[in-house]
Amino acid sequence: QLQLVESGGGLVQAVGSLRLSCAASGVIFRVNYMAWYRQAPGKQRELVARISLSGSKNYADSVKGRFTISRDNAKNTVYLQMNSLKPEDTAVYICYHAVVVRRGSYESDYWGQGTQVTVSS
Repeated sequence: QLQLVESGGGLVQAVGSLRLSCAASGVIFRVNYMAWYRQAPGKQRELVARISLSGSKNYADSVKGRFTISRDNAKNTVYLQMNSLKPEDTAVYICYHAVVVRRGSYESDYWGQGTQVTVSS
């Protein structure tokens, strides 16, 4: 199985930037879907950005134009570059990997522990 470890979170001022990293270890050969979620206290978990092995990327409307998801296969790492941060971006950001076998279904999936991002005004 996979172990996912996030890093890069912290406290920043509005309009500032952060880059989150998700380093994967273990069996990663079949992973074909990678994503970042976020969750604030009392709120539902939200899909922020996702990327497939083909390089296709998708973003939540709230972060389009500000966030960029990318990956470095040699380092088994997925990144989330966050620019022009807003207080409403404050949340725990959680890395997610999956082996997708069909639309809407997966063989296995893996969650990181999350990293806190706090944006002050």
